Amino acid sequence: MSLINDILNNEDFSKQDIVSLLAISEKDEQDLLTTKAYSVKEKYIGRKAFVRGLIEFSNQCKKNCLYCGIRSGNSKVARYTLTDEEILSAVSLAVNNRYNGIVLQSGEISNQSFTKRITELIRKIKKEGGEDFRITLSLGEQSYETYREWFEAGAQRYLLRIETSNEQLYKKIHPDNDLHSFETRLNCLKEIQKAGYQTGTGVMIGLPFQTLEDLADDLLFLKSMSIDMVGMGPYIEHSDTPLYQEKENLLPLMERFNLSLRMISVLRLLMPFINIASTTALQSIFPMGREKGLKCGANILMPNLTPGKYRGSYLLYENKACIDEDADECLDCLDKRVQMVGEKIDYENFGDSKHYFNRYNPVS
Repeated sequence: MSLINDILNNEDFSKQDIVSLLAISEKDEQDLLTTKAYSVKEKYIGRKAFVRGLIEFSNQCKKNCLYCGIRSGNSKVARYTLTDEEILSAVSLAVNNRYNGIVLQSGEISNQSFTKRITELIRKIKKEGGEDFRITLSLGEQSYETYREWFEAGAQRYLLRIETSNEQLYKKIHPDNDLHSFETRLNCLKEIQKAGYQTGTGVMIGLPFQTLEDLADDLLFLKSMSIDMVGMGPYIEHSDTPLYQEKENLLPLMERFNLSLRMISVLRLLMPFINIASTTALQSIFPMGREKGLKCGANILMPNLTPGKYRGSYLLYENKACIDEDADECLDCLDKRVQMVGEKIDYENFGDSKHYFNRYNPVS
């Protein structure tokens, strides 16, 4: 207990400090960490959460990542792509429920027709939601020119998860070819920042072959990259993936869950001004998982607005929460769930990353 207290009283953390915090196994020590992280969230963010409506508009993907249920090599997936009308209907639902933005997510596709479609779609979404409506893109690796084109069309945020900052581990969970290059992934993150976006990334927690030292390095990587927003959560396996053969070597689900909560807390302490998502993967393990994430320092929720008939076909992992609910059902219960943990949803502000504006306008 005294060691954890001493670490939490430090102004900055060494890698070994972070490993010690991630290794916590006693409830009273985890409570100390959570309380400290939440006090930092209260000071810099407030006792509130911001929402972005998630639209998973296509599960078509050129990548064949070894952990992902919609990998190109999984022939059991029913592939789909929403029409513009279906996407705009989901945007309208977001607007009518006072959401200030959406996340447009798909498998990785990169060609001229896809680029053009997204550019035109961004403009249509702006007409539906208004010029200030926030658009987050999560569309994988693209060229700098494409990132810039979408930014100029009106998208403000981009999420590209690195999944792990350990290049050797990255290679173990991806096919060994140029399409799955760690260097390309890292360069894309840098180009997203250069293009002007509020830049997001994230990691999986509890992967096979992963150590606490790896996770500590992940957190230090996020800080060194000066990332604006982070979405990270527990790795949950999918039976139709090559990585599923390592299932016997995984931490139990609840250990992955609690480790994810500690990751959120430590990240809040390391980077007080960033946006941190409380992910659906947390809720997939524990019914109030997303709300627990908020109490550990997260401040972003992404309720799913994808039409119900498609949700069961966008399974990156198994036992995903909320796939049997319509968007209206998700929206109805969200306010109440957040209030149950003493927080509120802030509908009045856009929830932009304070870290992003500090990065562009540093205090002299």
